[in-house]
Amino acid sequence: MKLKLHALAIAAGLATAMNVMAYEPSKPECIAPAKPGGGFDLTCRIVSNGFKEAGITDIPMAVTFMPGGVGAVAYNYINSNRRDDGNALVAFSSGSLLNIAQGKFGRKLSEDDARWVGAAGVDYGAVIVKADAPWNTLAELVADVKKDPTKYVLGAGGGVGSQDWMKAAILMKSSGVDPKTMRYVAYEGGGEATAALLGGHIQIYPGDVGEMVGQLKAGKLKMLAVMAPERLEGEFEAIPTAKEQGYDAEWTILRGFYLGPDVSDEAYDYWAAQFDKAYENEAFLQTVQDKGLIPFKMSGDEFDSYVKSRVGYMRDLAKEAGLIK
Repeated sequence: MKLKLHALAIAAGLATAMNVMAYEPSKPECIAPAKPGGGFDLTCRIVSNGFKEAGITDIPMAVTFMPGGVGAVAYNYINSNRRDDGNALVAFSSGSLLNIAQGKFGRKLSEDDARWVGAAGVDYGAVIVKADAPWNTLAELVADVKKDPTKYVLGAGGGVGSQDWMKAAILMKSSGVDPKTMRYVAYEGGGEATAALLGGHIQIYPGDVGEMVGQLKAGKLKMLAVMAPERLEGEFEAIPTAKEQGYDAEWTILRGFYLGPDVSDEAYDYWAAQFDKAYENEAFLQTVQDKGLIPFKMSGDEFDSYVKSRVGYMRDLAKEAGLIK
């Protein structure tokens, strides 16, 4: 019986390998749902250049730009025109997932209208204050905010309902403060928010770890917590997570790729296998780090489930904050 089961397992493995080998994209394309030069462009370059430079594949991959709605235009385009096209990888971010959760990609479209295939990398939220701020721990900051939430202003590069606003809301909620009572100022981007923090216009910046490297090295800012599930490695290893300080404030800024909802298993397995190879390739992992991201090794069905659970989590947060019914 054991021999029979072993034989079946081998057969199943061979079948999966043959499915991957049987499919090969003819004209692979990465769709960046924004104008050139932004985060989506960066995400596409990680595979279009990174796969080639690391020797993952020698098939040239074009990058197509399709701006609109943090990915809404591209999501609708794939679902209307290229539902089964295994050539088209589309870049997405946590901002895209947040908009899906809030129904901003269209009432009829949800996280189930794509096959989420692989990650490019991640960044994490962070609680940032000026270097001369009176707080040296998250607990000290929270204690003051709880005394009078209206006294302290939070600000970041995104309006109400954006992921930067969500980071602020999660921080408040985990501190026992109603997010609806916080004072929040929206800026055009992280650069403006950082300038506002340094200028004293805001006191707390729920920013991103990756964008803070230069300011931290210059001694202008300090990071009280990273909003990661566990401590980061390298230059951020000394900074505690919010979680280890007793606050359930986690925010993963994910960048990855999806395929159309009707793409064949053969095409889906092919791309998942490419990501698996890339995650074991030091040259590729270095490319990810060079682009300011932290490697995140997840692909295929596991990644698909992870993304869908993240959207569900964001939807619950949006309902609790009164953004959606």
